[in-house]
Amino acid sequence: MSDMINRIIQNDDLGKLLIRLPVAGLMIFHGIHKLKNGLGFIEKSLVDAGLPAYMSYGVFVGEIVAPLLIILGVFARPAALIEAFVMVAAIYLVHTGDLFSLTKHGGHALELQFLYLFGSLAIVFLGSGRYSLSRGKGLWD
Repeated sequence: MSDMINRIIQNDDLGKLLIRLPVAGLMIFHGIHKLKNGLGFIEKSLVDAGLPAYMSYGVFVGEIVAPLLIILGVFARPAALIEAFVMVAAIYLVHTGDLFSLTKHGGHALELQFLYLFGSLAIVFLGSGRYSLSRGKGLWD
């Protein structure tokens, strides 16, 4: 009985799946929102920071393509690195004023952004695991 419980509890591949699905699956909603409503806000943020507006199209890679790859478990590590980069850019461009702020409920103002960022970094280091299309066998998966 205890051997069976150990096999269930010590399931690294299930843990990898359970981090991949919400970190990537919930990010896709942000990308869909930008597909439907445009990139104006992001373009303005980039231009205000002295960067070219065309860089805003990278959001589609970081918020749609990369999360899809993470969910499928194909090139999950580089895709998660891209998603993490998008979160660093978002924090820098939009949320630097909130870095040391709390919400009215006592949580950190950027807790969602940090969950995406560090969740993505966890996927970079953990890989996709066997519950993926790649079965977690490649260096990039």
